[in-house]
Amino acid sequence: MSGSHAPIRDSLVVLLTITSGAVDAASFLALGHVFGSVITGNLVLLGVAASTTQPGLAMHSGVALAGYVAGVAIGAPLAVHRHETGETWPPSVTITLVAELGVLAAFSVVWELARAAPHGDVQLALVAILAAAMGLQAAAVRRLGQMSTTYLTSTLTGLIAGLVTGSKPDGAKRSLGVLAAIVAGAVVAAILLKTMPAWLPAVVLMPLCLVIVSSVAGFEWVRNHLTPRRR
Repeated sequence: MSGSHAPIRDSLVVLLTITSGAVDAASFLALGHVFGSVITGNLVLLGVAASTTQPGLAMHSGVALAGYVAGVAIGAPLAVHRHETGETWPPSVTITLVAELGVLAAFSVVWELARAAPHGDVQLALVAILAAAMGLQAAAVRRLGQMSTTYLTSTLTGLIAGLVTGSKPDGAKRSLGVLAAIVAGAVVAAILLKTMPAWLPAVVLMPLCLVIVSSVAGFEWVRNHLTPRRR
């Protein structure tokens, strides 16, 4: 696939980041004040728990870390395919995202069975599920190149450094998009948790479903039907 597909790829990456923001908001606000994708934050929380003797926080952050590691370990071999070279969006990336969708579907079922108010072991299970899904997503997006939908500190650093030094960082529009998307996903998830918590799975699943459908339909179809034509 040619470089003309890069804007479509970047748009799909931005969509995936909405899911990341929703997952992090849900895990922080409803599942023990830990993160589904910000694993460095969970490592800090592990240190805080060790120094302040908070076994609950240690358990939740440890489970999130273990879930994420498991997701990456499963997703990395799925996302890498030796015969896929030079493609803007390799099929193996979509396969990995389908696996993520299955994991998030399991989260949605358990969330609804718990009446959107999980506690105890169910809460820990949901933390593990969300973190595993984010590990799968991180492994998939890593296959696309120097971009991420989960750990965005380097994205923000590169964008600011480019602005203050007068250089144009690669993928500046995508960087702005993912930073805005993770905030948007978190905002929507937080509002739903306060008002209609049973609808939380919608904001978690919908962006991922759109990405999968678009990539399965094919980049040529998406470009021909969903992007403006030059006159």
